[in-house]
Amino acid sequence: MAGILGHLPGEAVWTERLAQRTTSWVGSSWAFVMALVMTLLWLLSGPLYHYSDTWQLVMNTITSIMTFLMVFLLQRSQNKDSLAMQIKLNEILGTIRGASNLLINVEDLPEDQVRALHDRYQKLCEKVKANGNVTGFLSIAEGTGKPTQQHG
Repeated sequence: MAGILGHLPGEAVWTERLAQRTTSWVGSSWAFVMALVMTLLWLLSGPLYHYSDTWQLVMNTITSIMTFLMVFLLQRSQNKDSLAMQIKLNEILGTIRGASNLLINVEDLPEDQVRALHDRYQKLCEKVKANGNVTGFLSIAEGTGKPTQQHG
């Protein structure tokens, strides 16, 4: 497996491990409870500090920093999940008989080409619905022709 993936899972860079652990922890119920408790403590400390500008600035600064860091953490997590999903879909497309291999890595095409493919599928879908053949074989390779029935 190491030859296919390039490295073993235990060889992950320390930043990746940190990001994975942080993502997992931040998405937990404990993290939510901790944020809620911190917010309540901040609110309860308001009268002690006479709701001063400094009191407000502390919470604004903490939340701004946390939001800034979370944006990058969430984007990293989303990028990884999206890439994993694309790999799985590519595997399916590559192994299903009759599937169009032209769609492997379609996410790497320019946006206008992806939209054009989407429009072609919309037209094919309309034709299938019009023919009443909703369980028939459908492929982008069919172009604008009539979808054919896949057997065995």
